[in-house]
Amino acid sequence: MEKTIAINAGSSTLKFKLFEMPEEKVISSGTVDRIGIPGSNFTIKTTDGKKVEIDRPIKNHEEAVDLLLKELLKLDIIKDYSEITGVGHRVVAGGEIFQDSALIDDKVLKQIEDLKEYAPLHNPANATGIRAFKKVLPDITSVAVFDTSFHETLPEKNYLYSIPYEYYEKYGARKYGAHGTSHQYVAGRAAKMMGKPLEELKIITLHLGAGSSITAIKDGKSFDTSMGFTPLAGITMATRSGDIDASLVVYLMQKLNITNPEDILTILNKKSGLLGLSGMSPDLRDIIDAAEKGEHRAQMAIDIFVNNIVKYIGSYATEMGGLDGIVFTAGIGENSVPMREKITSKLGIFNVKLDQALNEKRGERFISAEDSAVQVMVIPTDEELAIARDVEKFKKMGD
Repeated sequence: MEKTIAINAGSSTLKFKLFEMPEEKVISSGTVDRIGIPGSNFTIKTTDGKKVEIDRPIKNHEEAVDLLLKELLKLDIIKDYSEITGVGHRVVAGGEIFQDSALIDDKVLKQIEDLKEYAPLHNPANATGIRAFKKVLPDITSVAVFDTSFHETLPEKNYLYSIPYEYYEKYGARKYGAHGTSHQYVAGRAAKMMGKPLEELKIITLHLGAGSSITAIKDGKSFDTSMGFTPLAGITMATRSGDIDASLVVYLMQKLNITNPEDILTILNKKSGLLGLSGMSPDLRDIIDAAEKGEHRAQMAIDIFVNNIVKYIGSYATEMGGLDGIVFTAGIGENSVPMREKITSKLGIFNVKLDQALNEKRGERFISAEDSAVQVMVIPTDEELAIARDVEKFKKMGD
């Protein structure tokens, strides 16, 4: 039986699913969490209930891939690497080069690495995963699925910056967005839950995790999105600043005697966001615990995070001329009961009402009250399934 593995490498996580294809049967899945952060752990499970958890330091994505492949063999999930005939990799930044998924060869891999300026936390990690798999499985169908592809439908008024137009023409200086695979998947699921074609709905999808982005979906297409030229833009994130005045960046470079732009980008990408505000952790779970114990900076970080999200929702609802549905997804969106409550409680102007009992359950579901003017949903994202489906398309093209 042919198997396809889908790899979803985030800035501090690596999720995978191993599918029997084309049946789309999940035979193993798992997560490497807190990569490069104290408390790293690896969880792998099979459909027969076998589950293994490993707590150990995992310094980078290369270590994570190595551990994953070894455990698949060790747990007898596969007998040999040759059983895996396809691998699909989530890649964050495709720029204007990749408007759809692509079969990975040396040229494509180099292009992915060259686009690291567009996603400095992600594309290098994505490329590391690709190289690790190519080393062990050099002859299988290897496909890159780009986060930015879904956002190719953004209108000019939403993807262009108000800077000299020639910078866009010469250097590709524009908004590209990210998390497109996730936003597209959950929007499609939301339309099915609501019983209407996606093209007839105005939906805002909230992908809230270590990296967070918000997308307005109108006429079945990405209409606007919070991340920008890189995944640094948008709302406050785990270690990323989100939107910031460019003049402040220059001011800080002067005050900190920074001459290398990469140094200030490191601060904005890896030392800011919830970590920078709280001074304690990039993980919202840790921050919530601290806030409950009275830590002011932890509560402040939460308040800023919530306020950022609410401002984007209000802006996008106005921009689309209405709002039919809101979707919570990804690590925080799917799992944090208090954060969903805090966010929806600020949306009274849209007559959003939460059903507390439904909010506290798990799985794909509506969490809005019956008399809510906007339907609110929690939909676990399945970027891995979307990725595996794209791999199958390329397999068929090669047959």
